Amino acid sequence: MSLWVNSVIALVVKDVRCELRTRYGLNALVLFAIITLVVVGLTAGQELLSPSMHASLIWIIILFSSMQALASSFIREEESRTAQTLRVFAAPSVVFVGKLVFSILLLAFLLVILIPLYIVLMDVSPQSLLRFVLCMALGSFGLASATTIIAAMVSKATVKGALFAVLSFPLLLPVLLPSIAATEIAFKGGDEMWGYLKVLIAYPIVVITLSFLLFEYVWNE
Repeated sequence: MSLWVNSVIALVVKDVRCELRTRYGLNALVLFAIITLVVVGLTAGQELLSPSMHASLIWIIILFSSMQALASSFIREEESRTAQTLRVFAAPSVVFVGKLVFSILLLAFLLVILIPLYIVLMDVSPQSLLRFVLCMALGSFGLASATTIIAAMVSKATVKGALFAVLSFPLLLPVLLPSIAATEIAFKGGDEMWGYLKVLIAYPIVVITLSFLLFEYVWNE
């Protein structure tokens, strides 16, 4: 078990070092988020947006900002010819969990930058900060869990970026809709959030379980 955990950590560290060396995913992540946020702020102007609008905008920004970065991990392995080496020396379970953890780290990095900027630029604050953070964390975890297996599937395709977005969107709707609804409640205050949080907890459990079972076939084919 300790060898398996060490292998996962080694893979995550390798991906982080590669990302910091090239900064391709990080630059795309940050630039798209900031540009989109500035455009939204300028468009909104002095208008008072509803909690529903704020919740929708913030998740739209998170979704489209993260698309390219979340796909880049598997695509980089195929383009740099290191995927075959991983297939030989790392178990499929190690690769899947390592890439999942790396995706979670990317989204955490995005949230740390995006959320404070959004709150300051849009001059809005959630009524319940703890619930807001919980919504962001669970929604992002669900986002990472679904996109990891999809990124592995499209990494060998010719039109990777477009195919990744097309395949991801239908699978992400079950996590995006409750995330938006729960975030709206966090912005305006209320106690009817638990139903949405149950969906956000159950979704990644189901997706990760199915992905874990299917990943060996997807990765080796």
